[in-house]
Order: sequence, then C-alpha cells, then structure tokens
Amino acid sequence: MPARAPWRDLLWLLLLAAVVLGAGLGLRDPWPADEPRFALIARDMAHGASWLVPHIGGDLYQDKPPLFFWAIAASYLLTGSLRIAFLLPPLLAGLATLALVWDLARRLWSREVALSAALLLLATVQFLLQARAAQIDGFLLGLTTLSLYGLARHLLLGPAWGWYAIAGFAAGLGVVTKGVGFLPMLLLLPWAVLRRARFELPALGGGWRWTWAPLAMLAGIAVWLVPMLWVVATSADPAYAAYRDEILLQQTVQRYANAWHHHAPPWFFLVNVIPGLWLPGTLLLPWLLGRWREHWQVREPRALVFLGWVLLVVVFFSLSSGKRGVYVLPAVPAFVLAAAPFLPGLWRRVGVQRTGFVAALLVVLGLAGGVTWLLTAGRGELAKLAETQGIATLDPLLLIAALGVVALAVCRVRRGPLAFALVLWGGVVVQGLWINPMINEARSARAFIQRVEAAVPAGAELGFLNYREQFLLQATRPVVNFGHRRWREGPREPYDASRWLLGGPGTSGRALLVEAALLDECFAGSTRVPVGRASRQDWYLVTSPAAMGCARQGDPAAARTYVPPGLPSP
Repeated sequence: MPARAPWRDLLWLLLLAAVVLGAGLGLRDPWPADEPRFALIARDMAHGASWLVPHIGGDLYQDKPPLFFWAIAASYLLTGSLRIAFLLPPLLAGLATLALVWDLARRLWSREVALSAALLLLATVQFLLQARAAQIDGFLLGLTTLSLYGLARHLLLGPAWGWYAIAGFAAGLGVVTKGVGFLPMLLLLPWAVLRRARFELPALGGGWRWTWAPLAMLAGIAVWLVPMLWVVATSADPAYAAYRDEILLQQTVQRYANAWHHHAPPWFFLVNVIPGLWLPGTLLLPWLLGRWREHWQVREPRALVFLGWVLLVVVFFSLSSGKRGVYVLPAVPAFVLAAAPFLPGLWRRVGVQRTGFVAALLVVLGLAGGVTWLLTAGRGELAKLAETQGIATLDPLLLIAALGVVALAVCRVRRGPLAFALVLWGGVVVQGLWINPMINEARSARAFIQRVEAAVPAGAELGFLNYREQFLLQATRPVVNFGHRRWREGPREPYDASRWLLGGPGTSGRALLVEAALLDECFAGSTRVPVGRASRQDWYLVTSPAAMGCARQGDPAAARTYVPPGLPSP
C-alpha cells in the first residue's frame, strides 16, 4: 500500500489549527490594551484615512509602522466585518508559521519529525495566545518565520540563493511591521560560528550574491519608507516631520536603548516568561540539554543553528531596559526547530510521558479547584467578576475541566504530552466559542459607551478626556478628543479639556467624560454624573464649566473631532 503523501499531513494539521486558532472568530470586538487601537487605525484607513502615515482619533500615530494596519484594513475591505478583520491577519500568520515549521522540519529531518514539531508549536502557550489575538507580534511572527525559513533553506539545505533573497525581503517587511523584524538575519551569526568550528555544512560559495538578502531587506523596508518620506518631504505641516523623526529614531533606537515603560530586570525572560509561556517545550529541557551537547560533540549543526539564534534573540531583548513577554515570540518556532529532531524519541520516553501527564493533570486540577473555590468561599469574588467582567456563569470553565478529564482518561500516562495539548486546545476552543462572547460587552466597552451616549444631554457635544481607544471605536456619534498619548505632557490635556468645556459663541452644551483620577485637578467643583466603570477606572460625565485657572491655560486648538465612519461631519 503506497504511503500517504506528506502534504496530506499538512492539510490535516492546518485543519486542526484552523479549528483551534480560529474558534470564535467574529464573535467578539477588539479588547484592550492594543487591539482597539490597531482596529481603529485600520478601520479609518479603510474609510479614507492615510495609509502611509497612520492616524488615530485625528492625530498622527507614530508608535508603529503601518504594515499590520494595512493587513487589518485589507481584511476589513474584503470581509466587511471588523470583528473578523482585526483577528484574521494574526490567524493567517499563525497558520503560515505552522506550515513553514512543518515543511522545514520535513526537509531537514523527516516526516515524523515535521509532525512532531508542528504539533508542539500548536500546543505552545505563547503561540496559542498570540495567534488568537490582534497583536502586532502575532502578525510579525509569520514574517520572521518566513525569513528564518528562507535562510535555513539556503544555509542548511542550499545553496538556494532565491530563498536567501526572500529571507531578506521578509525581514524588511518585518521591519515595517515592527522595528525588530530584522532579527532573523542574525541567524547568520550562529551559522558562521558553527562553520568556523568545522561543522558539516553545505558549500555555498556565492561571492557578491551574499549581498542579495541585505539588498532585499532594504527593498522590503522601502515598500513603506520611501513613499512615507516623500509625503513628509512634500508636506508643509511640521507634525509630519515630527512623525518621521519619532518613528525612525525615538520608537526604535531610543525605545530600545532607553525605554520609558515596561521596565524589567535582565533575567525577566528567563524567569518570568519562557518557563511558563513556552510550555510544554520547556518541560523537555532536562532531556534536550544532553542531546544538544551530543550534537555539538558530533558536529551536527542543524538543531544548534536554531538554538544559537534563540539565545541571541533572548540576549538582544534582555539587554534593553524595556521588556514585555511578547517580545521573544519570534524565537518560539526556532526553539521548536531546535528541539525537533529529538521529539519522536522523547515522546517514547517514560519520563517525558509522565511529565506531560502530570502537567495536564495539574492544569485540570487547578481549574477545577478555582471553580470550586469561586462557588463556595469565593462568592464575593465571583460577584465582582460578574459585575466587572460580565461572567454570567462558570459553566464554560466546568466544561473545560470536564474535557480535560476526558483527555486524561483517553490518553493516560503513555500519551501524557498529547493529553496536555488536548487540555490546552479544548480550553481555547471553549474560550473562543463561549467565554469570549459572554464577556465581550464588558471587555470591549460597548455597553459602557452606550450608557455614556445615552446620558449626554440632548443637543450637547461629547468630549473624551484621556480617552481609551475602545471608546472611540465603540462611539456611534461624533466625539471631541484632545490628542493621543497626552499623558507624557503632564496636566496639559486636562487644561485643554477645561478650555473646551467652557464652550463658545453658539455652543448648545458640552459634556466631558472624565475618569475619577482626573477630577480633582480641574473638575472638583463641576456638576458630574457617574456613568460606570471601564478600563479599571470609574468615569463621570461632567456637564458644567471646569476651574477657570485650568481653562485659562488650555489651548482651544487642541480639540479635534473624531467622526465614526458612516456619519456626516458636524
């Protein structure tokens, strides 16, 4: 009987991944912290805002290059649904990452290794989280993995100069997605070290063709950089020059060398991120360390090239004072590839089987224990969760625990790693189909903004002080705001909002949404109405003039009106 074509393995893998990663697609709105901002920018692009210089709420947005926003905007134009569009690019990037890891492992080792590697990646906690969220890093992962794939096809299986050039172009597109998109090119460093150590690697030759990847990377960057610079150069608005300087310098070099937030110690990734978010792969480290040492001794380079790149990425981000767990996401596929050739043998080891089973059991017991506590001693906490998060029932958590029990019973100890994967997959599917729709109104601020708009006096203008992006995204009427990211200017924004609240000739009335923490400075004596809690803050609708001392210092030109798509301009 002929063997099944390996591409059928890929089709079944992608079908499983589509179910796991795509569960709940279209059933929720964008959630803080970052999703509403990115969705808002992309929606405005699709409705006529600049694609080269992104805007948010009427301001230039200089924190990130626009490629991820382009992907969401294109998805929105294609599907007509923002609920689908904002999650579609990271979902497709996740599927592409799985396919690339599968194919590279198959070419480097075997069909069995390829399936093991792809399934390990699909069960890795950080990969699962980011492929199901609208973060730039999840989308960037597809580009960095394509770049690694192209480099590996050339450096480990080559010569393949075409793939080498593709690797550079993908890295360039990665840079105009997020500045660190160049990192895959550092794979050349561990490759060079192993080559110098006389590991068995393909003879590549090449001469001037080694410039192809760097030149292709510049071409990828130029896709956005060149037209953006042209727009800035031909604009008389000094804000565009400030945008250019900030996104090319402050948001890249300065953000890395002297970060102004997310400060963490150098060991942050090794202690706080990798042990938990790279599960279940990190559970294999006691066995992997010895095998990597053996490969070094016998001069086998393939797994060690990827391991060296993983170490470089972790060191690179550890040297910066600003750290977030998601920064090391690009290293996850490489970590899986570094473990790949050993996985089929490890699955047969009793120690690995027991470790996987115990890990799955602990997850199920922890979930069951948490639900039991909430139903008994933690009733007060349960009531708080119902009020703030919209959790109406614990039934989905009970279902996840029940599915976990079934997985443990079916897989038993002999298939412990599979039991762990099934527990995770069952959890994210139930989350997507049941939990997310249940808590969507609370997480997205949809219900909150409906209350705010209903509380505004008839005919009055509505303004947001220190607004959250989800507020603008959910607004169904024109809204005044005073700029994006004004917190870096001290009290300037409350002064500007105070000046606006005073009104002017012909003003029929104004209402300003203010969080409780900002009331005392300029609005302590103002008439205000509580409108609820959102984004971990209590909010008030202020409808009478603010303190004159604040208003005198305000700039009336700071107010700008954001009109949601589909509404006429005021």
